[in-house]
Amino acid sequence: MSSLWNNRISISIFGESHGPAIGVIIDNLPSGEYIDVEELGRFMARRAPKKDGTTTSRSEKDLTQILSGVYNDRTTGTPLCAFIQNTDTHSGDYSNISHLARPGHADYTGAVRYKGFNDVRGGGHFSGRLTAPLCFAGAVCGQILERRGIYTGAHVKEIHGIKDAEFDHVKVSRQDILDVRYKDFPVINDKKGKLMKEDIQKARMGCESLGGIIECVSINVPAGIGSPIFDGLENSIAQLIFGIPAVKGLEFGAGFKTAKMVGSQNNDDFYVDDHGYVMTKTNNHGGILGGISSGMPITMNVAIKPTPSIAQPQETVDYHDMTNEVLSIKGRHDPCIVPRAVPCVEAAVNIALLAHLLDYPNFC
Repeated sequence: MSSLWNNRISISIFGESHGPAIGVIIDNLPSGEYIDVEELGRFMARRAPKKDGTTTSRSEKDLTQILSGVYNDRTTGTPLCAFIQNTDTHSGDYSNISHLARPGHADYTGAVRYKGFNDVRGGGHFSGRLTAPLCFAGAVCGQILERRGIYTGAHVKEIHGIKDAEFDHVKVSRQDILDVRYKDFPVINDKKGKLMKEDIQKARMGCESLGGIIECVSINVPAGIGSPIFDGLENSIAQLIFGIPAVKGLEFGAGFKTAKMVGSQNNDDFYVDDHGYVMTKTNNHGGILGGISSGMPITMNVAIKPTPSIAQPQETVDYHDMTNEVLSIKGRHDPCIVPRAVPCVEAAVNIALLAHLLDYPNFC
């Protein structure tokens, strides 16, 4: 089953964009962990649409109901099942495109893979709506991690060439993460954020959409987490990150910039700090060496493509009648997915980190 991620922790996501509900089952969480339901709601609200014209007008409250796995606000150790009702669906918006392949969407590939029986309304199981249960799972994992001092934070690094400031890859702090976490528009430099929002509005008015880059960091991850080759920390993070629709690229540390460096520029010199910890002076490796955490901040950039649904005529095909067509997309769509994807990236990283940390001595 493609929507099941099973690596120490099991995450199974179910539902469709316009079905009655969506949800997630999380298995193998450590028992006895306190879950702050109000804080879960705050995390989920970061993904919700805003009323400033930069996001879709679809208004889902994303009120999560926990059906099992939590009792008296503590995890029981049994599967945690949660679901979210879909209450603001306009399925009629998709009645004229049931056999038309929307450019940039998975309509055609999904129809081929599932022999035409897939739910096409709002993208069905391929929709970004399915990031809501992913966020819930990542928020639960994040609370367990933060209780042990491990924090993950992300921000909009770039939209359409407008660049925010970056986290300090060597000295990023918990406060740096918290300073941006609950902003209405998650950037470090609010002036840059204002320019980004203005550009998103221009794109919306011009029936266009924009993509961008999200920067994410995790701090206080102890050295020695992960494994080489196929079970590396990067591998697990990448699997979950690419479970977010619209993600088209991922790089750790200096990423593709390392291809332009020489060895002496890329290598991060080691030293022992005043507290007796092994550190590196720079962090081109992004906190991971050989698939295993080094103790330095884990850093990554995630590329998000422009929203594929745009209100412009586009050439396509009717894959039922095998004819060429021109498509005009109706419905409610984000002119830029990037800001709402920020908590989704954090959630994915939280899940991967907790999964690997279960192997760490004395973690639970």
